[in-house]
Amino acid sequence: MNVEVTPLPGIGVRKDFPIKSGHRRIGVIDRKDGTIDLILSRADNPDVTDQLHLSANEAAALANLLGAPQLVARLRDEHRELEGVNTGQFPILRGSPYDARMLGETEMRTRTKASIVAVMRAGQVIASPGPDFTFAPGDQLVIVGTAEGLEAAAEILSHG
Repeated sequence: MNVEVTPLPGIGVRKDFPIKSGHRRIGVIDRKDGTIDLILSRADNPDVTDQLHLSANEAAALANLLGAPQLVARLRDEHRELEGVNTGQFPILRGSPYDARMLGETEMRTRTKASIVAVMRAGQVIASPGPDFTFAPGDQLVIVGTAEGLEAAAEILSHG
């Protein structure tokens, strides 16, 4: 995928790419003030865009929504030939039992035989987080284990 980067003097940088239809482009304007606009060119005039301003939290949430499923799909592909190995994606919601608590407190591996192999936070992948890693609302956990282990992991993350 070829991402076009266009400096916008006094504003920031536009980063976009053509979508499959070929008549439109999608991307972001990364502003100097730290804000981000999601942009989509109009079908009837590719030089004009519809813009949606995103707060930092909204941009991070969107990055997680887009990034975590791709990471999980890649891991599933890699584990496809390993019977009994499953990969799942689980959120840390505000107010959940592990909001602002450390990974080690879940005792996930001991209790389920499933492992938290990565955390998506604000569009960034944190691979192999250690037991002192502190969860935050919006984190997307990538967990690998048996089907039963993933079910148990979901229960632990929801109810403690």
